[in-house]
Amino acid sequence: MLKKRVSLRDIAEKAGVSTALVSYVLNGKKNRVGKEMTDKIRKIAEELNYEPHHVAKSLRSGKTFTIGLIIADISNPFFANIARVVEDEAKQYGYTVIIGSSDENAQKSWDLLHVLLNRQVDGFIIVSAENSQKNILLLKEKKIPFVLLDRHFPDIHTDFVTTNNYKASYDATVHLLGNGYDDIALIAYDSDMYHMQERIRGYHQALSENHIVPRKEWLKKVPFSDMDTRVRIAIDALTTGTKPVRAILFATYGLAINGLKYINEKKIKVPDDLAIVSYGQAEVFDLYYCPISYIRQPLEQLGKTAVEMLISKLKNPDETMKQVFMEAKLIARDSSVPVRVKTPG
Repeated sequence: MLKKRVSLRDIAEKAGVSTALVSYVLNGKKNRVGKEMTDKIRKIAEELNYEPHHVAKSLRSGKTFTIGLIIADISNPFFANIARVVEDEAKQYGYTVIIGSSDENAQKSWDLLHVLLNRQVDGFIIVSAENSQKNILLLKEKKIPFVLLDRHFPDIHTDFVTTNNYKASYDATVHLLGNGYDDIALIAYDSDMYHMQERIRGYHQALSENHIVPRKEWLKKVPFSDMDTRVRIAIDALTTGTKPVRAILFATYGLAINGLKYINEKKIKVPDDLAIVSYGQAEVFDLYYCPISYIRQPLEQLGKTAVEMLISKLKNPDETMKQVFMEAKLIARDSSVPVRVKTPG
């Protein structure tokens, strides 16, 4: 015998409230019901193993109550954590998130977009891969609501929420300069993506303002597809020869992890031989023998704001475009302490 589906009325009777109030809470509507009552209703729904009838709900509203989230690289803790934040926040509004990772590949991003379109998601949150502008143009043409997260294309007018990458890179470079390092290298992706170009621009600007002419060989661009090998080549070039650098700024977490592995192999001491600052935050930076200085992006705020912006667009498609820049924060640790002056022994 089939078990009877738990209804909103069942929850309402147990909570001693109206069915409408239960519906309001479980559909993720905010700021109208007190926290105590909201928690009580959700707890009862959980105890009764309530499952929303999505098919009926979709037929009534014409919506699937799903969001497509395309991220650039699920192996990167930054994007993995962003996905969790987006998923949790969307749930508060009654939406389910379907997640796909493009692995920084434009064709895979295009394929994921079409899979999610066929699933009839209501809207998208996208961390764009390089050369994936046609994805964005397609969504604009079809008038499907979307928000770009972390990365955007300045030549395409869209809603987006991102970090101020120029300022973050500028601050990291100024930090190293202030601690006595004036020969600073930057290892970045070989990419035309705007966020990467902004990180390079901030680095160059900080050097120029401090009357340091950036040497061409200080900037190393590494392709994502051959990151491991090319990072090693870059570090060899930067740390050997007659003028080795004294500090490296890694433009991404992935570059930093590969770089630190090789720095260990070469027995280069951090920070005595080489100071390090990296974008991104991850537990591995705590586990390294010398805690790594890093640029902390406002991960929670980025994810939550992207969801809020998309939900707002789903409710009001004609809403004015929103473009949000958030500030990152430099977390200074042992890997970039002031230069130690070596006295003659």
